[in-house]
Amino acid sequence: MKLYEYMGKKLLHRYDLQIPRGKVVETPAQAAEAAAELGEVVVKSQVLAGKRGKSGGIAFAATPGEARREAARILALKLQGQAFDKLLVEEKLTIEQELYLALTVDGLSRCPVILASLDGGMDIEDVPAERIVFWPVDINLGLQPFMVREICRRMGASFELARQLLVLLPGLYRLFRDLDAELVEINPLALTPRGLVAADAKITIDDDALYRHPQLPRIHEKTDLELKAGEMGLAYVELGGEIAVIANGAGITMATLDMVHHYGGTPANFLDIGGGAGVERTAQALELLLETKPKAVLINIFGGITRCDDVAKAFVRVKENKGIDVPVAVRLGGTNETEGRAILKKAGLEVFLSMDEAVRQAVGLARERANGSTVGSAETAPQGE
Repeated sequence: MKLYEYMGKKLLHRYDLQIPRGKVVETPAQAAEAAAELGEVVVKSQVLAGKRGKSGGIAFAATPGEARREAARILALKLQGQAFDKLLVEEKLTIEQELYLALTVDGLSRCPVILASLDGGMDIEDVPAERIVFWPVDINLGLQPFMVREICRRMGASFELARQLLVLLPGLYRLFRDLDAELVEINPLALTPRGLVAADAKITIDDDALYRHPQLPRIHEKTDLELKAGEMGLAYVELGGEIAVIANGAGITMATLDMVHHYGGTPANFLDIGGGAGVERTAQALELLLETKPKAVLINIFGGITRCDDVAKAFVRVKENKGIDVPVAVRLGGTNETEGRAILKKAGLEVFLSMDEAVRQAVGLARERANGSTVGSAETAPQGE
C-alpha cells in the first residue's frame, strides 16, 4: 500500500525527521490562505504517481494569488491518468544540496538495504551506480553506528553531513521496521541552513502486514474498472495500451504482455481469469475488456483446468448477446482444444496453436485498426492456422 506524500511526511516527523512546514488543501482559496501564512511556497499534487514535477504537478508560488492560480491549474490535471483532490502547500526551502536516501527490501539477499547518494533530485534514475551506496542490513544486528559512518565515508559526506546522518538514518530504519515497510524513500533529502529536511517522501507498506497497523490509513490505488474486476474475482490491472489481453494464469499473462511489447504492440491490461474459469467468468472478463474500447483483443489460453471449449462458448455468448466490434486473435491449446477450435470456427473465427502467431496477429490487427482499417474484425478476421 502506497501512502500519499503528506501521509509519509507525518510518519517521518513522528520518527524525528525534519519536514517542511505545510498544509494539505483541497481548493485554490485554501492554497492562497496557506501561502499567506507560509510565505513563498511550493504547491504539490497529492497523487500516487512519479514524475510530478516534469508533468506539471508541482509549482512554486511567491504570493497567495500565485498559489491560488497554480492550485487551480494543478487540480485540473490528471497525472498518469490519475485524478486527485488534495494538494500539499509547503514552505519553499533554501536548498544547499539535494541528497537521495532510501530503504527497501533486497529480494536477492532477503534483507533490508540502504541506498544513499549525494546526487538526489528529479533525475536520480540517471545517477551512475557507482555514485550510489548500497548497504544491506542484517536484521539480527540492526543498523549500527559504525555502519552509518561507513555509509557516509563511501558517500563522500562531509563531517557535518555525516553527523546529521548518524541521527537521521537510525530513525529511518526504525520507521522501516516498525511499519513493515517495503519502501521508505526521501528524494530529495535537502540540506538546508537548518539541517537535513525531507523535501519529499514515498512510503509503501507491505499489504500482508496491514492487519498489524490499524492506525494507518487505507489507500486504494485501483481504478473503477479494477475494482469492478475485483468484485468479479478477476485479477485485472489497467495498463493504458491498445491490445486487450485475456489469459489464464499469472505467468502466461505476463509472458503474453512481454510478447506484445516484443512485437511492437502495447497491452491495454493484465487480465488473468485464473485456472478453472468457466463460461460465465470468461464471458464477464471479455465484456469487461470490451468496455475499454481496445483496438484489438488477444485471447491466450493454455487449458489445464480451464477448458478451451468453455472459453469458446463464452466468446460466442458475448458475440451473440453484446456484439464484438473489434478484431480478435485467439490462441487455444490444451484441454478440449479440438472442441473449442470447432466452436470458434463455426462462429467465423480461426484459432492459432502458438502464442507467437496469435500475438503477432493481434499486434497487426491493432495497427490496422489504428490506421482506420476495419479488416480483421471478429466477424471477418482472416486468421490462419
